[in-house]
Amino acid sequence: MLVTACATHKEPPPSPEIDEALYRGALRTLAGDDFLGRRPGSPGEDKTVAYLVETFRKIGLKPGNGESFVQTVPLIESITASDATLSLAGPRGVRSLAFGKDMVIWSEGAAPTAQLQRSDLVFVGYGIVASEYHWNDYADTDVRGKTVLVLANDPGYASKDPTLFKAGAMTQYGRWAYKIEEAARQGAAGVLLIHDTDAVGYGWNVVQSTWMGPQYRLAAPAGAPPPAIEAWISNGAARDLIADTGRDFASLAAAAARPGFKAIALGLKTDALLHLTTRPFSSANVVALLPGSAKKRECVIYQAHWDGLGVDPSRPGHNIYNGAEDNATGVAGLLALAQSFQRTKPAPDRSILFLATTAALPNQLGSQYYVDNPVIPLRETEAVIALDSLLLGGPTRDVSIFGIGNSDLEDTVRAAALLQGREARPEPTPARGMYFAIDSFNFALAGVPVLYAQGGIDNSARGPVWGQSQLDDFRQHRYRQPADQYTADWDVRGAVSDLALYYEVGLRVTRARRFPRWYPNSEFRVTHQR
Repeated sequence: MLVTACATHKEPPPSPEIDEALYRGALRTLAGDDFLGRRPGSPGEDKTVAYLVETFRKIGLKPGNGESFVQTVPLIESITASDATLSLAGPRGVRSLAFGKDMVIWSEGAAPTAQLQRSDLVFVGYGIVASEYHWNDYADTDVRGKTVLVLANDPGYASKDPTLFKAGAMTQYGRWAYKIEEAARQGAAGVLLIHDTDAVGYGWNVVQSTWMGPQYRLAAPAGAPPPAIEAWISNGAARDLIADTGRDFASLAAAAARPGFKAIALGLKTDALLHLTTRPFSSANVVALLPGSAKKRECVIYQAHWDGLGVDPSRPGHNIYNGAEDNATGVAGLLALAQSFQRTKPAPDRSILFLATTAALPNQLGSQYYVDNPVIPLRETEAVIALDSLLLGGPTRDVSIFGIGNSDLEDTVRAAALLQGREARPEPTPARGMYFAIDSFNFALAGVPVLYAQGGIDNSARGPVWGQSQLDDFRQHRYRQPADQYTADWDVRGAVSDLALYYEVGLRVTRARRFPRWYPNSEFRVTHQR
Protein backbone atom coordinates (compact mmCIF):
# COMPACT_ATOMS: atom_id res chain seq x y z
CA MET A 1 0.00 0.00 0.00
CA LEU A 2 2.86 2.40 0.83
CA VAL A 3 4.53 1.66 -2.51
CA THR A 4 1.26 2.35 -4.32
CA ALA A 5 0.73 5.60 -2.44
CA CYS A 6 4.26 6.81 -3.22
CA ALA A 7 3.88 5.96 -6.88
CA THR A 8 0.63 7.87 -7.03
CA HIS A 9 2.20 10.85 -5.27
CA LYS A 10 5.00 10.98 -7.88
CA GLU A 11 2.54 11.35 -10.77
CA PRO A 12 0.74 14.69 -10.42
CA PRO A 13 -2.16 15.38 -12.74
CA PRO A 14 -1.26 16.87 -16.13
CA SER A 15 -0.84 20.64 -16.01
CA PRO A 16 -3.48 22.88 -17.59
CA GLU A 17 -0.75 25.28 -18.69
CA ILE A 18 -0.51 25.87 -22.45
CA ASP A 19 1.62 23.15 -24.03
CA GLU A 20 4.03 24.98 -26.32
CA ALA A 21 5.16 21.75 -27.95
CA LEU A 22 1.59 20.78 -28.86
CA TYR A 23 0.93 24.27 -30.21
CA ARG A 24 4.08 24.37 -32.33
CA GLY A 25 3.54 20.85 -33.62
CA ALA A 26 -0.05 21.55 -34.67
CA LEU A 27 0.99 24.82 -36.29
CA ARG A 28 3.76 23.13 -38.25
CA THR A 29 1.42 20.35 -39.38
CA LEU A 30 -1.50 22.54 -40.44
CA ALA A 31 0.76 24.95 -42.34
CA GLY A 32 2.64 22.16 -44.11
CA ASP A 33 2.62 21.71 -47.86
CA ASP A 34 0.89 18.34 -47.39
CA PHE A 35 -2.27 20.20 -46.38
CA LEU A 36 -2.33 22.02 -49.73
CA GLY A 37 -3.40 25.37 -48.34
CA ARG A 38 -6.55 23.95 -46.68
CA ARG A 39 -8.99 25.06 -49.36
CA PRO A 40 -12.62 23.97 -48.77
CA GLY A 41 -13.75 21.16 -51.04
CA SER A 42 -10.21 20.01 -51.80
CA PRO A 43 -8.02 17.13 -50.57
CA GLY A 44 -6.53 19.75 -48.25
CA GLU A 45 -9.87 20.01 -46.46
CA ASP A 46 -10.07 16.24 -46.06
CA LYS A 47 -6.64 16.17 -44.38
CA THR A 48 -7.43 19.17 -42.21
CA VAL A 49 -10.75 17.87 -40.93
CA ALA A 50 -9.36 14.39 -40.30
CA TYR A 51 -6.41 15.84 -38.36
CA LEU A 52 -8.62 18.06 -36.22
CA VAL A 53 -11.11 15.31 -35.41
CA GLU A 54 -8.32 12.87 -34.52
CA THR A 55 -6.54 15.42 -32.32
CA PHE A 56 -9.68 16.53 -30.47
CA ARG A 57 -10.50 12.87 -29.86
CA LYS A 58 -6.99 12.14 -28.55
CA ILE A 59 -7.19 15.11 -26.22
CA GLY A 60 -10.32 13.58 -24.76
CA LEU A 61 -13.07 15.92 -25.96
CA LYS A 62 -16.51 14.73 -26.99
CA PRO A 63 -18.19 15.21 -30.37
CA GLY A 64 -19.92 18.59 -30.41
CA ASN A 65 -22.65 17.83 -32.92
CA GLY A 66 -24.55 14.91 -31.48
CA GLU A 67 -22.33 11.89 -32.08
CA SER A 68 -20.18 13.67 -34.66
CA PHE A 69 -17.28 16.09 -34.56
CA VAL A 70 -18.46 17.47 -37.91
CA GLN A 71 -21.21 19.89 -38.82
CA THR A 72 -21.86 19.60 -42.56
CA VAL A 73 -21.95 22.95 -44.37
CA PRO A 74 -23.55 22.86 -47.86
CA LEU A 75 -21.66 25.21 -50.18
CA ILE A 76 -21.58 26.15 -53.84
CA GLU A 77 -18.25 26.91 -55.48
CA SER A 78 -18.03 29.35 -58.37
CA ILE A 79 -14.97 30.07 -60.50
CA THR A 80 -14.83 33.04 -62.88
CA ALA A 81 -13.05 32.31 -66.17
CA SER A 82 -10.13 34.59 -67.04
CA ASP A 83 -11.96 35.94 -70.11
CA ALA A 84 -14.27 38.03 -67.88
CA THR A 85 -14.91 41.52 -69.23
CA LEU A 86 -16.02 44.80 -67.65
CA SER A 87 -16.33 48.06 -69.58
CA LEU A 88 -17.83 51.50 -69.07
CA ALA A 89 -19.12 53.58 -71.97
CA GLY A 90 -19.75 57.32 -71.96
CA PRO A 91 -19.47 60.49 -74.04
CA ARG A 92 -15.68 60.12 -74.19
CA GLY A 93 -15.78 56.54 -75.44
CA VAL A 94 -15.45 53.07 -73.91
CA ARG A 95 -13.03 52.18 -71.13
CA SER A 96 -12.32 48.46 -70.72
CA LEU A 97 -10.87 47.21 -67.45
CA ALA A 98 -8.38 44.35 -67.52
CA PHE A 99 -9.21 41.31 -65.40
CA GLY A 100 -6.73 41.03 -62.55
CA LYS A 101 -4.94 44.31 -63.29
CA ASP A 102 -7.79 46.84 -63.11
CA MET A 103 -10.62 44.76 -61.72
CA VAL A 104 -11.50 41.42 -60.15
CA ILE A 105 -15.05 40.33 -60.86
CA TRP A 106 -17.29 37.49 -59.72
CA SER A 107 -20.93 36.47 -59.39
CA GLU A 108 -23.00 34.68 -56.75
CA GLY A 109 -25.59 33.58 -59.31
CA ALA A 110 -26.24 29.98 -60.26
CA ALA A 111 -26.20 30.40 -64.06
CA PRO A 112 -23.14 29.52 -66.17
CA THR A 113 -22.95 33.14 -67.34
CA ALA A 114 -23.55 36.48 -65.64
CA GLN A 115 -23.78 39.78 -67.41
CA LEU A 116 -24.72 43.43 -67.37
CA GLN A 117 -25.87 45.24 -70.47
CA ARG A 118 -25.96 49.03 -70.66
CA SER A 119 -26.52 49.31 -66.90
CA ASP A 120 -26.44 52.91 -65.63
CA LEU A 121 -23.54 53.61 -63.27
CA VAL A 122 -24.43 55.51 -60.10
CA PHE A 123 -21.91 56.78 -57.56
CA VAL A 124 -23.48 56.14 -54.14
CA GLY A 125 -20.61 57.34 -51.97
CA TYR A 126 -20.10 54.84 -49.16
CA GLY A 127 -23.27 52.91 -49.97
CA ILE A 128 -24.54 53.09 -46.38
CA VAL A 129 -28.02 53.21 -44.87
CA ALA A 130 -27.67 53.65 -41.10
CA SER A 131 -30.50 55.29 -39.22
CA GLU A 132 -28.54 55.45 -35.96
CA TYR A 133 -26.00 57.68 -37.71
CA HIS A 134 -28.70 59.60 -39.63
CA TRP A 135 -27.13 58.51 -42.90
CA ASN A 136 -28.67 57.27 -46.15
CA ASP A 137 -26.59 57.23 -49.32
CA TYR A 138 -29.54 55.84 -51.28
CA ALA A 139 -32.03 58.53 -50.24
CA ASP A 140 -34.25 59.66 -53.14
CA THR A 141 -32.30 57.39 -55.51
CA ASP A 142 -33.62 54.39 -57.43
CA VAL A 143 -30.80 52.01 -58.34
CA ARG A 144 -32.93 49.06 -59.40
CA GLY A 145 -31.28 47.43 -62.41
CA LYS A 146 -28.36 49.84 -62.17
CA THR A 147 -24.72 49.43 -61.13
CA VAL A 148 -23.43 51.22 -58.03
CA LEU A 149 -19.90 52.54 -57.54
CA VAL A 150 -18.95 52.44 -53.85
CA LEU A 151 -16.12 53.81 -51.71
CA ALA A 152 -14.37 51.64 -49.11
CA ASN A 153 -14.74 52.11 -45.34
CA ASP A 154 -17.13 54.77 -43.99
CA PRO A 155 -17.51 58.58 -43.75
CA GLY A 156 -16.00 58.75 -40.26
CA TYR A 157 -12.77 57.18 -41.48
CA ALA A 158 -12.53 59.50 -44.47
CA SER A 159 -13.39 62.76 -42.76
CA LYS A 160 -11.96 62.09 -39.26
CA ASP A 161 -14.92 64.19 -38.14
CA PRO A 162 -15.69 63.12 -34.55
CA THR A 163 -19.40 63.77 -35.16
CA LEU A 164 -19.60 61.24 -38.03
CA PHE A 165 -19.88 57.52 -37.29
CA LYS A 166 -16.86 56.64 -35.10
CA ALA A 167 -14.42 59.12 -36.63
CA GLY A 168 -11.16 57.25 -37.33
CA ALA A 169 -12.44 53.83 -36.26
CA MET A 170 -14.36 51.75 -38.79
CA THR A 171 -17.94 50.74 -38.03
CA GLN A 172 -19.70 47.63 -39.29
CA TYR A 173 -21.00 49.75 -42.19
CA GLY A 174 -17.49 50.08 -43.54
CA ARG A 175 -17.32 46.38 -44.41
CA TRP A 176 -17.17 45.54 -48.10
CA ALA A 177 -19.67 42.70 -47.49
CA TYR A 178 -22.19 45.13 -45.98
CA LYS A 179 -21.97 47.36 -49.05
CA ILE A 180 -22.83 44.44 -51.33
CA GLU A 181 -25.68 43.37 -49.05
CA GLU A 182 -27.11 46.90 -49.00
CA ALA A 183 -26.84 47.23 -52.77
CA ALA A 184 -28.76 43.97 -53.09
CA ARG A 185 -31.49 45.28 -50.78
CA GLN A 186 -31.71 48.37 -52.99
CA GLY A 187 -32.14 46.21 -56.10
CA ALA A 188 -28.82 47.03 -57.78
CA ALA A 189 -27.78 44.80 -60.66
CA GLY A 190 -24.07 45.35 -60.11
CA VAL A 191 -21.62 46.57 -57.45
CA LEU A 192 -18.18 48.04 -58.12
CA LEU A 193 -16.15 48.40 -54.92
CA ILE A 194 -13.32 50.93 -55.15
CA HIS A 195 -10.16 49.48 -53.63
CA ASP A 196 -8.06 51.72 -51.41
CA THR A 197 -5.16 50.17 -49.52
CA ASP A 198 -5.35 52.54 -46.58
CA ALA A 199 -9.14 52.26 -46.30
CA VAL A 200 -9.33 48.46 -46.39
CA GLY A 201 -5.98 47.64 -44.80
CA TYR A 202 -4.58 45.42 -47.57
CA GLY A 203 -3.12 45.83 -51.03
CA TRP A 204 -4.37 44.92 -54.47
CA ASN A 205 -2.34 41.69 -54.27
CA VAL A 206 -4.77 40.48 -51.57
CA VAL A 207 -7.75 41.27 -53.80
CA GLN A 208 -6.14 39.16 -56.52
CA SER A 209 -5.30 36.20 -54.29
CA THR A 210 -8.67 36.23 -52.49
CA TRP A 211 -11.21 36.96 -55.21
CA MET A 212 -9.65 35.65 -58.46
CA GLY A 213 -9.85 32.03 -57.29
CA PRO A 214 -12.89 29.97 -56.34
CA GLN A 215 -15.64 31.83 -54.52
CA TYR A 216 -18.20 30.22 -52.21
CA ARG A 217 -21.73 30.81 -51.09
CA LEU A 218 -24.12 28.91 -48.87
CA ALA A 219 -26.39 26.58 -50.80
CA ALA A 220 -29.49 28.21 -49.29
CA PRO A 221 -28.51 31.83 -48.52
CA ALA A 222 -30.86 34.19 -46.72
CA GLY A 223 -31.62 37.78 -47.62
CA ALA A 224 -32.13 39.63 -50.89
CA PRO A 225 -30.93 38.02 -54.15
CA PRO A 226 -27.34 39.11 -54.83
CA PRO A 227 -26.44 41.52 -57.64
CA ALA A 228 -25.71 39.91 -60.99
CA ILE A 229 -22.07 40.94 -60.78
CA GLU A 230 -19.77 42.05 -57.98
CA ALA A 231 -16.30 43.46 -58.46
CA TRP A 232 -13.35 45.23 -56.95
CA ILE A 233 -11.83 47.91 -59.17
CA SER A 234 -8.44 49.46 -58.53
CA ASN A 235 -8.18 52.99 -57.21
CA GLY A 236 -6.45 54.09 -60.38
CA ALA A 237 -9.20 52.63 -62.56
CA ALA A 238 -11.84 54.38 -60.46
CA ARG A 239 -10.08 57.72 -60.82
CA ASP A 240 -9.89 57.27 -64.60
CA LEU A 241 -13.59 56.42 -64.78
CA ILE A 242 -14.54 59.53 -62.84
CA ALA A 243 -12.24 61.63 -65.02
CA ASP A 244 -14.04 60.28 -68.08
CA THR A 245 -17.17 62.00 -66.82
CA GLY A 246 -15.41 65.35 -66.45
CA ARG A 247 -15.37 65.13 -62.65
CA ASP A 248 -12.61 65.02 -60.04
CA PHE A 249 -12.37 61.86 -57.95
CA ALA A 250 -11.03 63.57 -54.83
CA SER A 251 -13.84 66.14 -54.88
CA LEU A 252 -16.50 63.44 -55.23
CA ALA A 253 -14.98 61.38 -52.41
CA ALA A 254 -14.84 64.42 -50.14
CA ALA A 255 -18.48 65.24 -50.87
CA ALA A 256 -19.48 61.64 -50.09
CA ALA A 257 -18.02 61.98 -46.59
CA ARG A 258 -20.22 64.96 -45.71
CA PRO A 259 -23.79 64.81 -44.37
CA GLY A 260 -26.44 65.42 -46.99
CA PHE A 261 -24.56 63.69 -49.81
CA LYS A 262 -26.80 62.65 -52.72
CA ALA A 263 -26.01 59.80 -55.12
CA ILE A 264 -24.82 60.91 -58.55
CA ALA A 265 -25.69 59.33 -61.90
CA LEU A 266 -22.36 59.37 -63.75
CA GLY A 267 -23.68 59.10 -67.30
CA LEU A 268 -21.77 55.87 -67.91
CA LYS A 269 -23.17 52.53 -69.08
CA THR A 270 -21.80 49.32 -67.58
CA ASP A 271 -21.30 46.14 -69.59
CA ALA A 272 -19.95 42.93 -68.09
CA LEU A 273 -19.77 39.29 -69.10
CA LEU A 274 -18.60 36.40 -66.95
CA HIS A 275 -18.35 32.70 -67.70
CA LEU A 276 -18.66 30.64 -64.53
CA THR A 277 -17.93 27.08 -63.48
CA THR A 278 -20.03 26.07 -60.48
CA ARG A 279 -20.39 22.97 -58.35
CA PRO A 280 -22.19 22.13 -55.10
CA PHE A 281 -20.26 20.34 -52.38
CA SER A 282 -20.31 19.71 -48.65
CA SER A 283 -17.69 21.24 -46.39
CA ALA A 284 -17.27 20.88 -42.64
CA ASN A 285 -17.19 22.85 -39.45
CA VAL A 286 -15.36 20.84 -36.79
CA VAL A 287 -17.07 20.97 -33.39
CA ALA A 288 -15.62 19.52 -30.17
CA LEU A 289 -17.19 19.73 -26.72
CA LEU A 290 -15.92 19.81 -23.16
CA PRO A 291 -19.06 19.34 -21.03
CA GLY A 292 -19.45 21.64 -18.06
CA SER A 293 -19.56 20.33 -14.52
CA ALA A 294 -22.69 22.22 -13.44
CA LYS A 295 -24.37 24.17 -16.26
CA LYS A 296 -23.84 21.82 -19.18
CA ARG A 297 -26.45 23.47 -21.42
CA GLU A 298 -24.66 26.82 -21.34
CA CYS A 299 -21.39 27.32 -23.15
CA VAL A 300 -18.46 29.50 -24.12
CA ILE A 301 -17.14 29.12 -27.66
CA TYR A 302 -13.52 29.31 -28.76
CA GLN A 303 -13.55 29.76 -32.52
CA ALA A 304 -10.99 29.80 -35.35
CA HIS A 305 -11.36 29.28 -39.09
CA TRP A 306 -9.35 26.38 -40.50
CA ASP A 307 -9.58 27.23 -44.20
CA GLY A 308 -7.02 28.87 -46.49
CA LEU A 309 -6.69 29.80 -50.15
CA GLY A 310 -5.34 26.47 -51.39
CA VAL A 311 -3.06 26.15 -54.41
CA ASP A 312 -2.73 28.40 -57.48
CA PRO A 313 -1.54 26.15 -60.34
CA SER A 314 -0.94 29.17 -62.58
CA ARG A 315 1.56 30.70 -60.19
CA PRO A 316 5.26 29.96 -60.83
CA GLY A 317 7.45 28.69 -58.02
CA HIS A 318 5.93 28.04 -54.61
CA ASN A 319 2.19 28.19 -55.28
CA ILE A 320 0.67 26.92 -52.03
CA TYR A 321 -1.07 29.45 -49.82
CA ASN A 322 0.02 27.71 -46.62
CA GLY A 323 -1.81 30.19 -44.38
CA ALA A 324 0.59 29.69 -41.48
CA GLU A 325 -0.19 32.85 -39.54
CA ASP A 326 -3.65 33.19 -41.10
CA ASN A 327 -4.91 30.95 -39.65
CA ALA A 328 -2.97 27.83 -38.74
CA THR A 329 -1.92 29.78 -35.64
CA GLY A 330 -5.53 30.16 -34.53
CA VAL A 331 -6.46 26.52 -35.15
CA ALA A 332 -3.33 25.26 -33.40
CA GLY A 333 -4.29 27.54 -30.51
CA LEU A 334 -7.73 25.98 -30.45
CA LEU A 335 -6.16 22.55 -29.95
CA ALA A 336 -3.79 23.80 -27.25
CA LEU A 337 -6.67 25.41 -25.34
CA ALA A 338 -8.74 22.25 -25.67
CA GLN A 339 -5.98 20.25 -23.99
CA SER A 340 -5.56 22.82 -21.21
CA PHE A 341 -9.27 22.87 -20.41
CA GLN A 342 -9.51 19.09 -20.57
CA ARG A 343 -6.81 18.98 -17.88
CA THR A 344 -8.49 21.61 -15.70
CA LYS A 345 -9.66 20.29 -12.34
CA PRO A 346 -12.31 20.90 -11.29
CA ALA A 347 -13.84 21.21 -14.74
CA PRO A 348 -15.37 24.56 -15.75
CA ASP A 349 -18.96 25.06 -14.61
CA ARG A 350 -20.26 25.70 -18.12
CA SER A 351 -19.48 23.73 -21.25
CA ILE A 352 -16.83 24.86 -23.70
CA LEU A 353 -17.26 24.41 -27.43
CA PHE A 354 -14.21 24.42 -29.68
CA LEU A 355 -15.34 25.44 -33.16
CA ALA A 356 -13.13 25.31 -36.27
CA THR A 357 -15.06 26.82 -39.16
CA THR A 358 -14.85 26.50 -42.92
CA ALA A 359 -15.08 29.05 -45.75
CA ALA A 360 -14.12 32.15 -43.81
CA LEU A 361 -12.15 33.54 -46.76
CA PRO A 362 -13.57 35.89 -47.72
CA ASN A 363 -17.26 35.55 -46.77
CA GLN A 364 -17.32 34.08 -43.23
CA LEU A 365 -19.68 31.34 -44.39
CA GLY A 366 -18.86 28.54 -41.95
CA SER A 367 -19.58 30.72 -38.95
CA GLN A 368 -22.71 32.08 -40.63
CA TYR A 369 -23.97 28.53 -41.09
CA TYR A 370 -23.25 27.72 -37.45
CA VAL A 371 -25.05 30.86 -36.26
CA ASP A 372 -28.07 29.84 -38.35
CA ASN A 373 -27.81 26.23 -37.13
CA PRO A 374 -26.17 26.26 -33.68
CA VAL A 375 -25.52 22.97 -31.89
CA ILE A 376 -26.09 24.85 -28.61
CA PRO A 377 -28.74 27.59 -28.77
CA LEU A 378 -27.31 31.09 -29.06
CA ARG A 379 -29.39 32.18 -26.08
CA GLU A 380 -27.35 29.69 -24.04
CA THR A 381 -24.04 30.84 -25.54
CA GLU A 382 -22.25 33.18 -23.14
CA ALA A 383 -19.53 34.50 -25.38
CA VAL A 384 -17.25 33.76 -28.30
CA ILE A 385 -13.48 34.16 -28.04
CA ALA A 386 -11.90 34.56 -31.47
CA LEU A 387 -8.53 33.04 -32.37
CA ASP A 388 -7.37 34.67 -35.58
CA SER A 389 -3.75 35.19 -36.69
CA LEU A 390 -2.07 34.71 -33.34
CA LEU A 391 0.98 36.77 -32.51
CA LEU A 392 4.42 35.91 -33.87
CA GLY A 393 7.49 37.12 -32.03
CA GLY A 394 8.23 37.27 -28.35
CA PRO A 395 5.93 38.37 -25.54
CA THR A 396 4.53 41.90 -25.46
CA ARG A 397 3.93 44.38 -22.68
CA ASP A 398 0.48 45.13 -24.06
CA VAL A 399 -2.67 43.41 -25.25
CA SER A 400 -4.68 44.91 -28.11
CA ILE A 401 -8.46 44.85 -27.85
CA PHE A 402 -10.07 45.00 -31.27
CA GLY A 403 -13.44 46.70 -31.64
CA ILE A 404 -12.97 48.18 -28.19
CA GLY A 405 -16.02 49.54 -26.42
CA ASN A 406 -18.38 46.67 -27.20
CA SER A 407 -18.78 44.36 -24.19
CA ASP A 408 -17.68 43.78 -20.62
CA LEU A 409 -15.57 40.87 -21.82
CA GLU A 410 -13.02 43.65 -22.20
CA ASP A 411 -13.04 44.15 -18.41
CA THR A 412 -12.20 40.48 -17.98
CA VAL A 413 -9.32 40.80 -20.44
CA ARG A 414 -7.93 43.81 -18.62
CA ALA A 415 -7.95 41.94 -15.31
CA ALA A 416 -6.38 38.81 -16.78
CA ALA A 417 -3.74 40.85 -18.62
CA LEU A 418 -2.71 42.58 -15.39
CA LEU A 419 -2.00 39.17 -13.86
CA GLN A 420 0.49 38.66 -16.70
CA GLY A 421 2.05 42.06 -16.10
CA ARG A 422 0.52 43.43 -19.30
CA GLU A 423 -1.70 46.38 -20.11
CA ALA A 424 -4.80 46.12 -22.30
CA ARG A 425 -5.02 48.90 -24.88
CA PRO A 426 -7.16 49.78 -27.93
CA GLU A 427 -6.02 48.25 -31.22
CA PRO A 428 -3.30 50.29 -32.96
CA THR A 429 -5.11 50.58 -36.33
CA PRO A 430 -8.87 50.93 -35.69
CA ALA A 431 -9.48 52.29 -39.20
CA ARG A 432 -8.86 48.80 -40.62
CA GLY A 433 -11.89 47.36 -38.84
CA MET A 434 -10.21 44.08 -37.95
CA TYR A 435 -13.03 43.19 -35.55
CA PHE A 436 -15.38 42.92 -38.52
CA ALA A 437 -12.98 40.77 -40.55
CA ILE A 438 -12.80 37.88 -38.09
CA ASP A 439 -14.98 34.86 -38.66
CA SER A 440 -16.59 35.28 -35.23
CA PHE A 441 -18.18 38.55 -36.35
CA ASN A 442 -21.36 36.68 -37.34
CA PHE A 443 -21.93 35.87 -33.67
CA ALA A 444 -21.78 39.57 -32.80
CA LEU A 445 -24.39 40.31 -35.47
CA ALA A 446 -26.57 37.65 -33.84
CA GLY A 447 -26.21 39.26 -30.41
CA VAL A 448 -23.54 37.08 -28.77
CA PRO A 449 -20.66 39.09 -27.26
CA VAL A 450 -17.43 38.42 -29.14
CA LEU A 451 -13.93 39.06 -27.84
CA TYR A 452 -11.03 39.60 -30.20
CA ALA A 453 -7.82 40.48 -28.39
CA GLN A 454 -4.20 39.57 -28.91
CA GLY A 455 -0.68 40.60 -28.06
CA GLY A 456 -0.07 44.22 -29.00
CA ILE A 457 2.85 45.99 -30.64
CA ASP A 458 5.02 46.75 -27.60
CA ASN A 459 7.43 43.85 -27.89
CA SER A 460 9.08 43.12 -24.54
CA ALA A 461 12.58 42.95 -26.03
CA ARG A 462 12.43 45.34 -29.00
CA GLY A 463 9.69 47.86 -28.25
CA PRO A 464 6.61 49.19 -30.09
CA VAL A 465 8.28 50.52 -33.26
CA TRP A 466 9.67 47.07 -34.03
CA GLY A 467 6.37 45.44 -33.14
CA GLN A 468 4.39 47.69 -35.48
CA SER A 469 6.92 47.13 -38.27
CA GLN A 470 6.41 43.36 -37.98
CA LEU A 471 2.64 43.72 -38.33
CA ASP A 472 3.03 46.06 -41.30
CA ASP A 473 5.50 43.71 -42.98
CA PHE A 474 3.09 40.79 -42.64
CA ARG A 475 0.17 42.78 -44.11
CA GLN A 476 2.26 43.99 -47.03
CA HIS A 477 4.17 40.87 -47.98
CA ARG A 478 2.67 37.70 -46.52
CA TYR A 479 -1.03 38.26 -45.81
CA ARG A 480 -2.97 35.85 -48.04
CA GLN A 481 0.16 35.17 -50.05
CA PRO A 482 2.24 31.98 -50.56
CA ALA A 483 4.91 33.62 -48.40
CA ASP A 484 2.77 33.02 -45.27
CA GLN A 485 4.77 29.91 -44.33
CA TYR A 486 5.88 28.38 -41.06
CA THR A 487 9.60 28.23 -40.27
CA ALA A 488 11.31 26.39 -37.44
CA ASP A 489 12.81 29.59 -36.03
CA TRP A 490 9.41 31.17 -35.31
CA ASP A 491 9.24 32.60 -31.81
CA VAL A 492 5.85 31.42 -30.53
CA ARG A 493 6.23 32.66 -26.97
CA GLY A 494 3.92 35.60 -27.64
CA ALA A 495 1.20 33.30 -28.95
CA VAL A 496 1.58 30.99 -25.95
CA SER A 497 1.25 33.98 -23.64
CA ASP A 498 -1.91 35.05 -25.46
CA LEU A 499 -3.33 31.53 -25.23
CA ALA A 500 -2.75 31.60 -21.48
CA LEU A 501 -4.69 34.88 -21.45
CA TYR A 502 -7.56 33.36 -23.45
CA TYR A 503 -7.61 30.41 -21.07
CA GLU A 504 -7.93 32.65 -18.03
CA VAL A 505 -10.64 34.79 -19.65
CA GLY A 506 -12.65 31.75 -20.71
CA LEU A 507 -12.31 30.09 -17.32
CA ARG A 508 -13.58 33.21 -15.57
CA VAL A 509 -16.51 33.52 -17.94
CA THR A 510 -17.52 29.88 -17.50
CA ARG A 511 -17.57 30.33 -13.72
CA ALA A 512 -19.22 33.77 -13.61
CA ARG A 513 -22.69 34.20 -12.11
CA ARG A 514 -24.04 36.04 -15.15
CA PHE A 515 -23.43 36.14 -18.88
CA PRO A 516 -21.23 38.89 -20.40
CA ARG A 517 -23.13 41.94 -21.60
CA TRP A 518 -22.82 44.44 -24.40
CA TYR A 519 -22.01 47.95 -23.30
CA PRO A 520 -25.04 50.28 -23.65
CA ASN A 521 -23.44 52.21 -26.52
CA SER A 522 -22.25 49.17 -28.49
CA GLU A 523 -23.44 48.97 -32.09
CA PHE A 524 -24.20 45.29 -31.43
CA ARG A 525 -26.47 45.81 -28.46
CA VAL A 526 -29.52 44.03 -29.84
CA THR A 527 -32.28 41.97 -28.29
CA HIS A 528 -30.68 38.73 -27.13
CA GLN A 529 -32.64 37.01 -24.41
CA ARG A 530 -30.63 35.01 -21.90
